[in-house]
Amino acid sequence: PGGLIVGDAAGFLNVPKIKGNHTAMKSGMLAAEAVHELLSAEAPAREAVAYPEKLKVSWVWSELHAVRNIRPGFQKGLWAGLANAAYETATKGKSPWTLHHRHGDHETLKKASEMPKIAYPKPDGVVSFDRLSSVYLSNTNHEEDQPAHLTLKDASVPIAVNLALYDAPETRYCPAGVYEIVRAEDGSAPRLQINAQNCVHCKTCDIKDPTQNINWVVPEGGGGPNYPGGM
Repeated sequence: PGGLIVGDAAGFLNVPKIKGNHTAMKSGMLAAEAVHELLSAEAPAREAVAYPEKLKVSWVWSELHAVRNIRPGFQKGLWAGLANAAYETATKGKSPWTLHHRHGDHETLKKASEMPKIAYPKPDGVVSFDRLSSVYLSNTNHEEDQPAHLTLKDASVPIAVNLALYDAPETRYCPAGVYEIVRAEDGSAPRLQINAQNCVHCKTCDIKDPTQNINWVVPEGGGGPNYPGGM
């Protein structure tokens, strides 16, 4: 009660087209209509129950229903996903079934001992770029004296579990270099350093952390990326 989820936050992305601006805008318009009706009523309710009903009779619902099985179809691999995508596209999503994601994204991460070590080439500054340069372009800013918006449920987990078993994946899946393993000069005493100032609020860490130990919360004062026009 008191809140509505619209746009990308609600998952209104047309996956095969990789487009969501139109659905996000329309869902916002429908939400506004529902809220207006609620506030205009003689006895306003606490919840805009008309919002989901308006969505179900709009083109947003029919468009996304037609592509609902595209993304979940890739759970069985690339070729199975492509075959399923072709079928769903040809039938315009008229399948009598709906596929679902059966696991959390963090559950798919494999241990470092089970995977080959990847040698990442250094950014060439032409086709590939280092993360901090990209963070600079995002114009990200957070007030230095605010409480950290990235917190750990258990401060011992990053070293005892993530580093020991997964080789600190948070240092790689974060696109902004927020997480860093720092050590003493002799390589001992590793610890996780969180550079929250760099955060671009993608929430990958909150979603992908294998132990679900990282908690992202809204920063103070609306801090974060501020991409200039034309980016």
